[in-house]
Order: sequence, then structure tokens, then C-alpha cells
Amino acid sequence: MIQIQNLRVPLDYTDEQLQHIIGRKLHIPLNQIKSVQLRKKSVDARKKDNITFLLTVNVKAENEKKILRALVRDKDIAEVTEKKYQVRICHTQQRPVVVGFGPAGMFAGYVLAKAGMRPIILERGCPVEERMQHVRNFRENGILLPESNIQFGEGGAGTFSDGKLNTGIKDARIRFVLETFAQFGAPKEILYQSKPHIGTDNLTAIVKNIREMIQVMGGEIHFRAKMTGFTTKDNALTSIQYTENNNDFEIATNYAIFALGHSARDTMEQLHKIGIPLAQKPFSMGVRIEHLQSDINRALYGKFANHPALGSADYKLAVHLKNGRSLYTFCMCPGGEVVPASSECNRLAVNGMSNFARDGQNANSALLVGVTPADFGSEHPLAGMYLQREIEEKAFVAGGKNYSAPVIRVGDFLRRRESTSFGKITPTYTPSTAFASPDKYLPKYICETLRIGIPELDKRLHGFAESDAILTGVESRSSSPVRMLRDEAYHCTTVKGLYPCGEGAGYAGGITSASVDGIHCAEAIMEALGGEVWKH
Repeated sequence: MIQIQNLRVPLDYTDEQLQHIIGRKLHIPLNQIKSVQLRKKSVDARKKDNITFLLTVNVKAENEKKILRALVRDKDIAEVTEKKYQVRICHTQQRPVVVGFGPAGMFAGYVLAKAGMRPIILERGCPVEERMQHVRNFRENGILLPESNIQFGEGGAGTFSDGKLNTGIKDARIRFVLETFAQFGAPKEILYQSKPHIGTDNLTAIVKNIREMIQVMGGEIHFRAKMTGFTTKDNALTSIQYTENNNDFEIATNYAIFALGHSARDTMEQLHKIGIPLAQKPFSMGVRIEHLQSDINRALYGKFANHPALGSADYKLAVHLKNGRSLYTFCMCPGGEVVPASSECNRLAVNGMSNFARDGQNANSALLVGVTPADFGSEHPLAGMYLQREIEEKAFVAGGKNYSAPVIRVGDFLRRRESTSFGKITPTYTPSTAFASPDKYLPKYICETLRIGIPELDKRLHGFAESDAILTGVESRSSSPVRMLRDEAYHCTTVKGLYPCGEGAGYAGGITSASVDGIHCAEAIMEALGGEVWKH
């Protein structure tokens, strides 16, 4: 098979036009092209007067060896052989346990179930159908359920986000993750978008479909089931304890994956008390910034802003500043909403989400400043987590102690004055908002970095420092501030058979990387039991 990269096509190209462009690129007649598979599609908006798509395609053609020899000097053309990820049956009576059913736990459980190992999955939150109702009630009425919210429940925190699947990691299992989501209901576009996203509206059904397939394959899933402890013998895991519906249970097992998520703070405290090795880890904090999506479209796409092939524009910005700090955008949600991400009473956190259509009026993005262990104020392994809590408590107070989010107009923030009214941009956060500056809840170095950095980011994206743009706080859950230490075989360094996994353990940063880490941990268990695992 022949792969062609950087294939430039107009925004309104047709399949027939694509065939002709490929034929010219390969110097072959159209009747020699057997099939074309789109593998990547991105927007090239560097020239505002000539925005195009850049494609990567896999082509099957007659006389491929001859074509490749003739075009050997073209760096955009190469031979490719695809190896499809395969899960092999692992013959064992062992039933591994997976703690947590976010992306890491879900894919760990899915792979273990496909291997015939009938995993037992414990999720402290609710099934997604109930969870949706609880999240809706929180957004409408400000009633928080600590065990069922945007952080906890089936699908994890990623279910109520944008469903972003782009990642900075390189791993052949990424394709399997994308194909699995598509198999269970995700839009097929995720298989070739350069920045694939599923959308919250699609994710809620997809995670339910994956859960049901795990059950069909012999897996067992317990909701409202919170791990309370585990036992060991000779530094090896022997059982997992948990509560479910106010009853205590114990599962005998020698293998467990801890895919806890970045908000399982009480569990982290418990693990620290019993001596599981934890380490401080850098993370980031800041606010959400909202603009009109139409303004972002014009800034990035110019006269093509309303072209139907482009949809809502997104951005990714970063700047390193003279104060030694960096300011960057993260988890940008085109046409999305700012949502309440609290999971603990009397603490306020926010996040962003979009539906697949990304057709909301506002664009929002996290606007973050790096926080290092030097900022934690303590050498305690959980000091970063305690810093998060402290700031979330201050944000809760700043918002009025009723889960109203503190907001301010960018122009007022930069001029160090309080906002008293909104301009052309209305915040999307619910249940409600209250005017308050980040100075009331964020450390001085973060506020200083925001004030210095926002005008600098405006130089990269015109209008970013728009006076009416809204800052909503606090964005504190971008990643885990803790790492559970593990060795090269994915084992906890002190307990054989215990596998720290995913974003909560400090080994991932998003849905895709967490899913891949879950797969690696599942493979580690299979290999430990003498099973055969896929090699790329």
C-alpha cells in the first residue's frame, strides 16, 4: 500500500477530484487506483486568502513497487504496511479487578474481556444514564452529589468534556482506540480528523455500549462500588475490598488495575496512609476564557469563516514570559460551554465541553499556568492536591458559596478592577455566576502570568485579549498533581500485581493517552499470566 502525505486539496473537493489529484501525484491513470482510504485531514489556514485541507491517504494501486521506485525521491510518498491490533485469548482462571471506569479503566476492562479474562470492574459513581440526570440537576439547581458528577461515574471525566481524542503520544494502539470508539457509535470522522473529537452528546451512549459489550464477553461491572482497601502477602496482591450499597465485599485476586482518575483525592489519601509510594507531580491551574465563536472563526479563517466545510475554528496557543512562567491554552472547546466540575462539597472547579456539532455561540478554553513542586509549599506527596483543594475552596467563597462561578471581563481583569456587567459575551456556565476577580482565589504568580500573558497571546490570535471576553474560575483539574510510582512492567514498585494506571496515577493526559495506558496495563497482566500479547 502507498501512503501519500501533505496532499493539498480545496475545501469543497469531491471524491472524484481527489482521485484525479492522487493520479497526478502518483503519475498513474485513474484505472490503476484500486482504493483510497483517508487517514488524516487537517486545515491549513496559514494563508487566509487560500485555506485548504491537507490530507494523508493510503492508496492501493496496480504495480505499487514500480510506482514507488519511480517516486523514491518524493518524501511525501512511502510504502506502508498496517498491523491491526489484536487481543489474544489468555487462558487463566484469574479474574483481574479494575478500579475505575474512566477511559483507562474502560479500555483495560475491554481488552481483558476480549482476552477471555472476565474482569471485575468497580466504579464508585453511577451508570451514565443516572449520571446524566445528576449532572443536569447540578447544572440547573446547584445540587452536587459527591459520587456522581462531572468527575465520577461511568466514562470518567472525559464523558463530560469535548471527547477530544488528539494526543501527543506515539503508540500503535491509538488506532485501536479510535476504531473501538467508532465501532460503538462515534462519528466515523474521528478515524481521520487531525484533531478528532466525539462530543459529549455522543459519548454518553458510546460508554454505555462499551459497558454492555464488556458484560457480554463475561466482564462484571459494579456501580456505586468504592474500593476501601486491599490485602497483600509477601508484597503481592491477594484481595481487593470495596463497599457497594452500604455492604462490604472482598474479591480474591492477584491482579488489579488502579485507574482512579485525577479527582479520587480521598483514595489517594488512603493509599498514602498505607504506604503506597506516591510522588509530587507538576500540573497546571488557571481559568476558562470565553470568546464569541464567530470572532474566533474570523480571526483564524478570514473570508472563509462561514465555509460549511470548516465548521468551528479551534486554536492552541502558548507563550513563555519574562517572569519565567508560561501561559498556554488547553482543552479548547469550539462552540462549547463552561461546566461545573466540582466533586467535593464547598469546593468549586470548572471545565469545558462541546457537543459534536460544536455549534454553540461561545468558544472556551482553559488558560493555564504551570505549577511545579516548588510552588506547593511542602514536600508532602499530596501537597499539590492540597493546594488544588485550597484554591477550589477560595473559588467557592468568591462565587458566593452556592457553586456560582466567579467571572470577570478580560478588560477589567487587565485593568485590575471588578466587573459590574457583561458586554457582548455572556458566560455559558450554569447554575450561575458572580463577579469576582481571580485575585480572590488564585495565587499571585498565576494572576501575574495571566495579566502579562493574555496580551502576548493576542499577538498570536487577534482578539484573544478582547475586553468583553470572560474569565471563569477555577480551572484546577487539568491533570493529576500526584504520581503513583510504578516500574517498567507497570507494577506498583512495592506491591506485585497492583498496576497504577491512567491520568489519576500520573501517566496520561487525556482520553486517548489514558485509554492506551489502560491497554498497556491489561497487556502487562496478560503477560504476567503467561499470555501472548500483541507486538507492533
